[in-house]
Amino acid sequence: MCDTCGCGQPADAVTIRRPGEPEAHDHAHHHDHAHGHHHHDHPHDHDHDHHHDHHHDEHHARNRDIAVAEAVLAGNDRQALINRGWFAGRGVLALNLVSSPGAGKTTLLERTIADLKGTVPLTVIEGDQRTTRDAERIEAAGAPAVQVNTGKGCHLDADMVKRACDKLQPAAGSVLMIENVGNLVCPALFDLGEHAKVVIISVTEGDDKPLKYPHMFAAAQLCLINKVDLLPYVNFDVAACERAALAVNPKLEILRVSATTGEGLERWYDWVRARHTTAAGGA
Repeated sequence: MCDTCGCGQPADAVTIRRPGEPEAHDHAHHHDHAHGHHHHDHPHDHDHDHHHDHHHDEHHARNRDIAVAEAVLAGNDRQALINRGWFAGRGVLALNLVSSPGAGKTTLLERTIADLKGTVPLTVIEGDQRTTRDAERIEAAGAPAVQVNTGKGCHLDADMVKRACDKLQPAAGSVLMIENVGNLVCPALFDLGEHAKVVIISVTEGDDKPLKYPHMFAAAQLCLINKVDLLPYVNFDVAACERAALAVNPKLEILRVSATTGEGLERWYDWVRARHTTAAGGA
Protein backbone atom coordinates (compact mmCIF):
# COMPACT_ATOMS: atom_id res chain seq x y z
CA MET A 1 0.00 0.00 0.00
CA CYS A 2 1.43 3.35 -0.98
CA ASP A 3 0.95 5.63 1.97
CA THR A 4 3.75 7.80 0.62
CA CYS A 5 1.68 9.23 -2.20
CA GLY A 6 -1.74 8.35 -0.80
CA CYS A 7 -2.86 6.14 -3.67
CA GLY A 8 -3.98 3.55 -1.12
CA GLN A 9 -3.21 0.42 -3.12
CA PRO A 10 -3.06 -2.92 -1.26
CA ALA A 11 -0.40 -5.26 -2.65
CA ASP A 12 -2.84 -8.09 -3.33
CA ALA A 13 -4.81 -5.87 -5.72
CA VAL A 14 -1.85 -5.74 -8.11
CA THR A 15 -2.00 -8.23 -10.99
CA ILE A 16 0.98 -9.44 -12.99
CA ARG A 17 0.32 -11.44 -16.15
CA ARG A 18 1.42 -12.20 -19.67
CA PRO A 19 -0.85 -11.05 -22.51
CA GLY A 20 -3.66 -13.56 -22.95
CA GLU A 21 -3.55 -14.78 -19.37
CA PRO A 22 -6.75 -14.34 -17.36
CA GLU A 23 -6.72 -11.74 -14.64
CA ALA A 24 -6.18 -13.48 -11.31
CA HIS A 25 -6.23 -11.82 -7.92
CA ASP A 26 -4.74 -13.09 -4.70
CA HIS A 27 -7.67 -13.75 -2.44
CA ALA A 28 -6.00 -12.45 0.66
CA HIS A 29 -8.83 -10.83 2.48
CA HIS A 30 -7.57 -7.89 4.43
CA HIS A 31 -10.53 -7.00 6.55
CA ASP A 32 -10.32 -3.48 7.83
CA HIS A 33 -12.90 -3.65 10.53
CA ALA A 34 -13.49 -0.14 11.68
CA HIS A 35 -15.17 -0.80 14.96
CA GLY A 36 -17.11 2.35 15.62
CA HIS A 37 -17.87 2.56 19.31
CA HIS A 38 -21.41 3.77 19.55
CA HIS A 39 -22.07 5.13 23.01
CA HIS A 40 -25.64 4.47 23.95
CA ASP A 41 -27.52 6.89 26.12
CA HIS A 42 -27.01 6.07 29.76
CA PRO A 43 -28.93 7.31 32.74
CA HIS A 44 -25.93 9.20 33.99
CA ASP A 45 -24.95 12.44 32.36
CA HIS A 46 -21.84 12.48 30.11
CA ASP A 47 -21.36 16.16 30.40
CA HIS A 48 -17.58 16.08 30.47
CA ASP A 49 -15.50 18.94 29.18
CA HIS A 50 -13.39 17.30 26.43
CA HIS A 51 -10.88 19.96 25.51
CA HIS A 52 -8.86 18.37 22.71
CA ASP A 53 -5.67 20.08 21.63
CA HIS A 54 -6.20 19.82 17.87
CA HIS A 55 -2.77 21.24 17.12
CA HIS A 56 -1.29 18.46 19.24
CA ASP A 57 -3.36 15.85 17.38
CA GLU A 58 -2.37 17.24 14.00
CA HIS A 59 1.29 17.19 15.01
CA HIS A 60 1.05 13.51 15.94
CA ALA A 61 -0.84 12.74 12.73
CA ARG A 62 1.87 14.39 10.64
CA ASN A 63 4.59 12.52 12.49
CA ARG A 64 2.71 9.25 11.96
CA ASP A 65 2.32 9.94 8.24
CA ILE A 66 6.01 10.77 7.93
CA ALA A 67 6.98 7.58 9.78
CA VAL A 68 4.74 5.45 7.53
CA ALA A 69 6.11 7.10 4.38
CA GLU A 70 9.69 6.55 5.52
CA ALA A 71 8.93 2.91 6.29
CA VAL A 72 7.37 2.40 2.85
CA LEU A 73 10.37 3.92 1.09
CA ALA A 74 12.86 2.04 3.29
CA GLY A 75 11.17 -1.26 2.49
CA ASN A 76 11.13 -0.38 -1.19
CA ASP A 77 14.82 0.54 -1.11
CA ARG A 78 15.71 -2.81 0.45
CA GLN A 79 13.92 -4.68 -2.35
CA ALA A 80 15.47 -2.35 -4.95
CA LEU A 81 18.92 -3.26 -3.65
CA ILE A 82 18.08 -6.95 -4.07
CA ASN A 83 16.77 -6.28 -7.58
CA ARG A 84 19.93 -4.38 -8.46
CA GLY A 85 22.07 -7.31 -7.37
CA TRP A 86 19.85 -9.74 -9.32
CA PHE A 87 20.25 -7.65 -12.49
CA ALA A 88 24.00 -7.26 -12.01
CA GLY A 89 24.50 -10.98 -11.42
CA ARG A 90 22.82 -11.73 -14.76
CA GLY A 91 24.26 -8.84 -16.72
CA VAL A 92 20.78 -7.42 -17.30
CA LEU A 93 20.55 -3.72 -18.14
CA ALA A 94 17.34 -2.45 -16.48
CA LEU A 95 16.00 0.93 -17.62
CA ASN A 96 13.06 2.68 -15.96
CA LEU A 97 11.09 4.67 -18.56
CA VAL A 98 9.00 7.43 -16.99
CA SER A 99 6.78 10.14 -18.45
CA SER A 100 3.39 11.80 -18.35
CA PRO A 101 0.58 9.83 -20.02
CA GLY A 102 0.72 10.12 -23.79
CA ALA A 103 4.38 11.11 -24.14
CA GLY A 104 5.01 8.12 -26.41
CA LYS A 105 6.76 5.55 -24.21
CA THR A 106 5.05 2.51 -25.75
CA THR A 107 5.51 3.75 -29.30
CA LEU A 108 9.20 4.37 -28.54
CA LEU A 109 9.51 0.83 -27.21
CA GLU A 110 7.81 -0.66 -30.27
CA ARG A 111 10.19 1.18 -32.58
CA THR A 112 13.21 0.27 -30.42
CA ILE A 113 12.27 -3.42 -30.42
CA ALA A 114 11.87 -3.43 -34.21
CA ASP A 115 15.11 -1.55 -34.89
CA LEU A 116 17.29 -3.50 -32.43
CA LYS A 117 15.83 -6.91 -33.21
CA GLY A 118 18.55 -9.52 -33.57
CA THR A 119 21.24 -7.30 -32.06
CA VAL A 120 20.06 -6.47 -28.53
CA PRO A 121 17.78 -8.92 -26.66
CA LEU A 122 14.89 -6.98 -25.12
CA THR A 123 12.18 -7.80 -22.59
CA VAL A 124 9.60 -5.39 -21.22
CA ILE A 125 7.64 -4.83 -18.01
CA GLU A 126 4.55 -2.72 -18.70
CA GLY A 127 2.98 -0.70 -15.91
CA ASP A 128 -0.61 0.53 -16.17
CA GLN A 129 -3.55 0.79 -13.81
CA ARG A 130 -5.73 -1.43 -16.02
CA THR A 131 -5.71 -3.58 -19.22
CA THR A 132 -2.95 -5.54 -20.97
CA ARG A 133 -3.10 -3.43 -24.14
CA ASP A 134 0.45 -2.12 -23.95
CA ALA A 135 1.92 -5.57 -23.19
CA GLU A 136 0.01 -6.92 -26.18
CA ARG A 137 1.50 -4.18 -28.38
CA ILE A 138 4.99 -4.99 -27.12
CA GLU A 139 4.65 -8.73 -27.78
CA ALA A 140 3.27 -7.96 -31.25
CA ALA A 141 6.41 -5.88 -31.84
CA GLY A 142 8.53 -8.92 -31.00
CA ALA A 143 9.59 -8.76 -27.33
CA PRO A 144 8.40 -10.83 -24.36
CA ALA A 145 6.36 -8.68 -21.98
CA VAL A 146 4.61 -8.83 -18.64
CA GLN A 147 1.83 -6.45 -17.68
CA VAL A 148 1.66 -5.08 -14.16
CA ASN A 149 -1.78 -3.63 -13.40
CA THR A 150 -1.51 -1.41 -10.35
CA GLY A 151 -5.23 -0.78 -9.81
CA LYS A 152 -5.39 2.51 -7.95
CA GLY A 153 -1.60 2.68 -7.73
CA CYS A 154 0.13 5.52 -9.56
CA HIS A 155 3.60 3.98 -9.93
CA LEU A 156 5.55 0.74 -9.96
CA ASP A 157 7.59 -0.24 -6.94
CA ALA A 158 10.55 -2.57 -6.42
CA ASP A 159 8.43 -5.50 -5.23
CA MET A 160 6.19 -5.30 -8.31
CA VAL A 161 9.30 -5.39 -10.51
CA LYS A 162 10.65 -8.38 -8.59
CA ARG A 163 7.37 -10.26 -9.04
CA ALA A 164 7.23 -9.31 -12.73
CA CYS A 165 10.80 -10.57 -13.24
CA ASP A 166 9.88 -13.88 -11.59
CA LYS A 167 7.27 -14.33 -14.33
CA LEU A 168 9.19 -12.75 -17.21
CA GLN A 169 12.64 -14.23 -16.45
CA PRO A 170 14.69 -11.80 -18.57
CA ALA A 171 17.61 -13.62 -20.17
CA ALA A 172 21.15 -13.10 -18.97
CA GLY A 173 22.81 -10.29 -20.90
CA SER A 174 19.52 -8.77 -22.03
CA VAL A 175 18.00 -5.30 -21.74
CA LEU A 176 14.93 -4.97 -19.53
CA MET A 177 12.77 -1.95 -20.32
CA ILE A 178 10.41 -1.03 -17.48
CA GLU A 179 7.61 1.22 -18.72
CA ASN A 180 6.34 2.90 -15.58
CA VAL A 181 2.81 4.16 -15.00
CA GLY A 182 2.29 7.54 -16.68
CA ASN A 183 3.12 9.97 -13.87
CA LEU A 184 5.94 12.45 -13.32
CA VAL A 185 5.58 12.62 -9.52
CA CYS A 186 5.61 9.34 -7.56
CA PRO A 187 7.89 7.27 -9.84
CA ALA A 188 10.67 9.73 -8.96
CA LEU A 189 10.52 8.51 -5.35
CA PHE A 190 10.63 4.77 -5.97
CA ASP A 191 13.90 3.07 -6.84
CA LEU A 192 13.19 -0.14 -8.76
CA GLY A 193 16.78 -1.36 -8.79
CA GLU A 194 17.23 0.00 -12.32
CA HIS A 195 20.50 1.16 -13.83
CA ALA A 196 18.98 4.45 -14.99
CA LYS A 197 15.77 6.42 -15.22
CA VAL A 198 14.91 7.67 -18.70
CA VAL A 199 12.41 10.53 -18.62
CA ILE A 200 10.43 11.12 -21.80
CA ILE A 201 8.72 14.40 -22.60
CA SER A 202 6.85 15.16 -25.80
CA VAL A 203 6.65 18.46 -27.64
CA THR A 204 2.88 18.35 -27.20
CA GLU A 205 3.48 19.11 -23.50
CA GLY A 206 4.73 22.33 -21.95
CA ASP A 207 8.40 23.16 -22.37
CA ASP A 208 8.48 24.11 -18.67
CA LYS A 209 7.79 20.53 -17.52
CA PRO A 210 11.28 20.12 -15.98
CA LEU A 211 10.64 23.13 -13.74
CA LYS A 212 7.17 21.92 -12.74
CA TYR A 213 8.35 18.36 -12.00
CA PRO A 214 11.97 18.87 -10.89
CA HIS A 215 12.30 15.70 -8.80
CA MET A 216 11.78 13.44 -11.79
CA PHE A 217 14.27 15.29 -13.97
CA ALA A 218 16.75 15.41 -11.09
CA ALA A 219 16.45 11.63 -10.67
CA ALA A 220 16.87 10.82 -14.38
CA GLN A 221 20.07 10.13 -16.27
CA LEU A 222 18.63 10.65 -19.76
CA CYS A 223 15.85 12.85 -21.14
CA LEU A 224 14.27 12.07 -24.50
CA ILE A 225 12.35 14.94 -26.08
CA ASN A 226 9.94 12.97 -28.25
CA LYS A 227 7.62 13.83 -31.18
CA VAL A 228 10.00 16.42 -32.62
CA ASP A 229 8.32 15.77 -35.98
CA LEU A 230 5.40 17.82 -34.61
CA LEU A 231 7.46 20.92 -33.82
CA PRO A 232 6.15 22.87 -36.85
CA TYR A 233 2.62 22.47 -35.51
CA VAL A 234 2.99 23.16 -31.77
CA ASN A 235 4.21 25.96 -29.56
CA PHE A 236 7.17 24.28 -27.90
CA ASP A 237 10.60 25.84 -27.36
CA VAL A 238 13.06 22.92 -27.38
CA ALA A 239 16.01 25.04 -26.31
CA ALA A 240 14.03 26.47 -23.40
CA CYS A 241 13.02 22.96 -22.31
CA GLU A 242 16.62 21.80 -22.45
CA ARG A 243 17.79 24.81 -20.42
CA ALA A 244 15.12 24.10 -17.82
CA ALA A 245 16.09 20.43 -17.60
CA LEU A 246 19.79 21.24 -17.22
CA ALA A 247 19.00 23.86 -14.57
CA VAL A 248 17.40 21.08 -12.54
CA ASN A 249 20.02 18.44 -13.38
CA PRO A 250 23.27 19.69 -14.99
CA LYS A 251 24.42 16.08 -15.60
CA LEU A 252 21.29 15.11 -17.53
CA GLU A 253 21.84 13.86 -21.07
CA ILE A 254 19.23 15.09 -23.55
CA LEU A 255 18.32 13.68 -26.95
CA ARG A 256 15.75 14.94 -29.44
CA VAL A 257 13.85 12.07 -31.06
CA SER A 258 10.76 11.05 -32.97
CA ALA A 259 9.51 7.53 -32.32
CA THR A 260 7.26 7.92 -35.36
CA THR A 261 9.76 9.05 -38.03
CA GLY A 262 12.91 7.61 -36.44
CA GLU A 263 14.63 11.00 -36.18
CA GLY A 264 17.38 10.95 -33.56
CA LEU A 265 16.75 7.34 -32.56
CA GLU A 266 20.20 6.13 -33.55
CA ARG A 267 21.67 8.24 -30.72
CA TRP A 268 19.18 6.63 -28.32
CA TYR A 269 20.21 3.19 -29.56
CA ASP A 270 23.90 4.06 -29.12
CA TRP A 271 23.14 5.14 -25.55
CA VAL A 272 21.39 1.80 -24.86
CA ARG A 273 24.09 -0.26 -26.60
CA ALA A 274 26.90 1.36 -24.63
CA ARG A 275 25.25 0.63 -21.29
CA HIS A 276 24.16 -2.83 -22.39
CA THR A 277 27.77 -3.73 -23.25
CA THR A 278 28.95 -2.54 -19.83
CA ALA A 279 26.17 -4.36 -17.94
CA ALA A 280 26.56 -7.61 -19.88
CA GLY A 281 30.34 -7.50 -19.49
CA GLY A 282 30.09 -7.19 -15.72
CA ALA A 283 28.09 -10.37 -15.25
